[in-house]
Amino acid sequence: MLKYSDIRRKLNINISGPEQTHLAYLTHFLQSQKNGVSHLFITQATEYIYKLKLEADPVDEPYFQDRLPIEWDIPFPPVQKPKFTFIDLFAGIGGFRIAFQSHGGKCVFSSEWNYFAQKTYEANFGEVPFGDITKINEKEIPDHDVLVAGFPCQPFSIAGVSKKNALGRNHGFKDETQGTLFFDIARILNEKKPKAFLLENVKNLVSHDSGNTFRIISKTLDNLGYNIHFDVLDGKYFVPQHRERIVIVGFLREIFKGKEEFQFTEMPAPIHKLSDILEKNPDKKYTLTDKLWEYLKNYSEKHKAKGNGFGFGLTDINGISRTLSARYYKDGSEILIPQKGRNPRRLTPRECARLQGYPDKFIIPVSDNQAYRQFGNSVVVPLMKAVAGKLVSELQKQNGQYSSKRSTVSTKS
Repeated sequence: MLKYSDIRRKLNINISGPEQTHLAYLTHFLQSQKNGVSHLFITQATEYIYKLKLEADPVDEPYFQDRLPIEWDIPFPPVQKPKFTFIDLFAGIGGFRIAFQSHGGKCVFSSEWNYFAQKTYEANFGEVPFGDITKINEKEIPDHDVLVAGFPCQPFSIAGVSKKNALGRNHGFKDETQGTLFFDIARILNEKKPKAFLLENVKNLVSHDSGNTFRIISKTLDNLGYNIHFDVLDGKYFVPQHRERIVIVGFLREIFKGKEEFQFTEMPAPIHKLSDILEKNPDKKYTLTDKLWEYLKNYSEKHKAKGNGFGFGLTDINGISRTLSARYYKDGSEILIPQKGRNPRRLTPRECARLQGYPDKFIIPVSDNQAYRQFGNSVVVPLMKAVAGKLVSELQKQNGQYSSKRSTVSTKS
């Protein structure tokens, strides 16, 4: 059986820069065996293989996908007998993918613009995400049961809407959301009409731009035919970190008739403490230098004198940490680990991974600075796994009603 690691080496699957679309087509093709969507990727995938001008080898065959089973020697191989399909937008390093794959989901499309994140994603899932979502035609995205996206928070301009109102003209999601990344979610929902979606964002999305942002998002999703449920959830019930995020789950009224029984997961007791995720012998390079430690202490004192709360966070390892952010790579000040007889230290990348609920088999193939950014931008995996479980449960309840209509799980390619 051909190993994915051999394919990676033979076909030069190496992410060295942005927008490596040929590798996205190739790896999506490899992963799309017998799920009915390989035709969307085969042309560009085989063109890339031919350009390599390889010597005779089974992997050179343009249709080797159907002739040779692949041994996925990666941490998170694709689900072989999927219960449902999903797409992973603004995929980051794959926290949502782990969550939905754990419930039997098959990812049929992924998109992430940052090529360092793409590198981490490929190392763990054997798939290179497509790049800039704004450049991807929604008609070329495979049909799917669930759309998943952790999208950025951006304000919506109301100028165009106000003008249309004054002129008595109708306006839809294209007018209100154009120019934001939520627009790309909306256009995909409008075109593909998945049965459900899960969106994640920072908790202040509800109050952002005086509430205008969330009002437009909610109205847009409703106009697209979805019944929505939302709540602000804290990751501290699953990991030793205070991390609040808003989660929006939607179900297509055409299928569920607004009668879904979805409820957000009941939170378990918060029993986790930071010491649970710390490495026993971290490298000394993570200890703050005297210069940086003095700077942080002086910075904190300066702001305390002004009545501000800015400063470093010397963490109680028997408690939980502050929220890990993407800026952690700068100085690690929001989560510092005390050390006896030494300056405090920042978390290691592996500890950051654990703080977000990633298992230790998760590969970190990038520099420390990039890893800090990636985990700081990530979701709390076990929290999203719990929410995904509730969503998938509703899909399964409705399976008899929708499977004959538009099931996207196929055994043909």
